[in-house]
Amino acid sequence: MMRIKFLFAALLCSVVGFAQSINDYKAVIIPLKYEFMKTENQYRLATLSKQNLIKAGFEAFYSNEQLPDGYTDRCQVLYIDVVKDNAFLVTKLIVKLKDCFGQVVYTSEVGRSKEKDYEVAYKEALDNAFKSVSALHYKYSGNPVATSKTPAPVKTAVATTAVATTAVATQVATASSPDLKDPNLLYAQPTESGYQLIDKTPKVVMKLFKTSQPNVYIASKDNVQGSLILKEDGQWYFESYQNDKLVSEKIVVKF
Repeated sequence: MMRIKFLFAALLCSVVGFAQSINDYKAVIIPLKYEFMKTENQYRLATLSKQNLIKAGFEAFYSNEQLPDGYTDRCQVLYIDVVKDNAFLVTKLIVKLKDCFGQVVYTSEVGRSKEKDYEVAYKEALDNAFKSVSALHYKYSGNPVATSKTPAPVKTAVATTAVATTAVATQVATASSPDLKDPNLLYAQPTESGYQLIDKTPKVVMKLFKTSQPNVYIASKDNVQGSLILKEDGQWYFESYQNDKLVSEKIVVKF
């Protein structure tokens, strides 16, 4: 009997501690397009996400919104991701809340729907997934989020460009520490295929896709395709061809 009480108390403490960690975040940022969507706000999933978050007590903003004063620290907010679990004749959605390092802070229960109409099915599945989010009884605590965690440094590796089909000489490079006061500083958020770089707004500025080389990414910025390359000076550069000329732009990024 005492053992059961001990286990119950331990479980209760873990739940309380977990809830407090959620309550320490000021708001949630919503992307306009999740990985499984073909277009922005397809099936109104971004809109429905915001409605559900507000219903659950969170402040919520779209990723392209200008945030109000007091939301300048990207690590004080959470970032929502909705994941589709492929299943036969059933629509399954899972809500994940991530911190500024892309680490999952909370994962919801699976929301299901057997509706055949996609728009109806996605809404029902998302609403069902949010039932467990609402059960957290979120309320902002006002406590600052600890941000002492430091992303792992980029290891020394051979870097090669992947721009077009032009061969570029390889070089060994190690990333320098970025200037955190640089107004152009971008932050890397992990995605399934690589990273997305966001500014302080936060707004997605560039998308990165992994290659066989750890210091080279296929990159997309403002509909321009190119590569993000770590060069021998320890800096990252976005290289692309514009009007048949190779253009190189320095990018200050914190991974």
